[in-house]
Amino acid sequence: MISYESIKKVLFQFDPETAHNIAGYALRFIGACPPLFWYMSKENYIDSPILEQNIFNMRFTNPIGLAAGFDKDGDFIKAMPALGFGFSEIGTVTPKPQSGNPKPRLFRLISEKSLQNAMGFNNKGAYHMLKQLKKNRFFCYPLGINIGKNKTTPQIEALKDYEQLFKAFKNYGTYIVINISSPNTPGLRNLQNEQFIKEVFKIGKKITSKPILLKLAPDMSKEEAINLAGHAIEAGADGIIATNTTIDYSLTPNAKDFGGISGALLKEKSFEIFKALSKEYFGKTILISVGGVDNAKEAYKRIKAGASLVQIYTALIYEGPSLIRRINQELINLLKRDGFTHISQAIGVDRK
Repeated sequence: MISYESIKKVLFQFDPETAHNIAGYALRFIGACPPLFWYMSKENYIDSPILEQNIFNMRFTNPIGLAAGFDKDGDFIKAMPALGFGFSEIGTVTPKPQSGNPKPRLFRLISEKSLQNAMGFNNKGAYHMLKQLKKNRFFCYPLGINIGKNKTTPQIEALKDYEQLFKAFKNYGTYIVINISSPNTPGLRNLQNEQFIKEVFKIGKKITSKPILLKLAPDMSKEEAINLAGHAIEAGADGIIATNTTIDYSLTPNAKDFGGISGALLKEKSFEIFKALSKEYFGKTILISVGGVDNAKEAYKRIKAGASLVQIYTALIYEGPSLIRRINQELINLLKRDGFTHISQAIGVDRK
């Protein structure tokens, strides 16, 4: 097979969004072609009892998942296990289709192995995603559904959008994520407040028995993050995901003055928020860490800090699908090196 470095040289000749669309066509083909799917799975997938967990009443064969934002419409669901992921999160999906922000809106920060995006929840809407989920209803693979409000929905009516999405997906996926932390929908982060969090979880819990998680932004104080997560847990949150992209443009002189930064530049900022949340809530809810994870050492650091699951996105673009296999294989080695016979023994060991 052609190496990913060779493929990347070609893809990086295109603008980032076009390259993403090209990759999307390839993933659809992998999902629709059983021989290629099984070949890719054999190359990339690690299935070891030491990494297996049961979370949300679902078997996760490994802790490394695809973060939201890559598969916005649920078009690549079938292909993700072939890349080695233990779970995927699709979306962010909004009730109505929307085109997102004006282009260009996705930028590579190549020297920093990061991305900056101002996509703005571009997606085909809830109806399209529902069709994709129905087609894959018996595909036994852990799947999160990340939901957000439409850009044109006034703040005062935001709850109605989330209510509509809870109703649409109440019987689908493994868990549902409330996204009020993206920086690319005007005013969305203003919903990161006690009143809205309590109300949206109250609505969601009445509609679905699926686990509901909250995804937080990295651009707040540790005290604010702890406070908001606490209100979410009190309101019934089944987990916290930390973090979304950052609008801290001081991280690089190459940043635009809009959109959110992901990848290596986000690594420390995301981990500091996660660590603060874990110190307060480890053992009280499921914690998922995302932001700048690009190798097994970093994933292991998040796990020992309290993460049951770890998500990546940007690193996949720079390193390719073999990264997932490498992370999982090296995680096994790290666990064995430290005398652990199962990943559960390492989760939160730095908190115990």
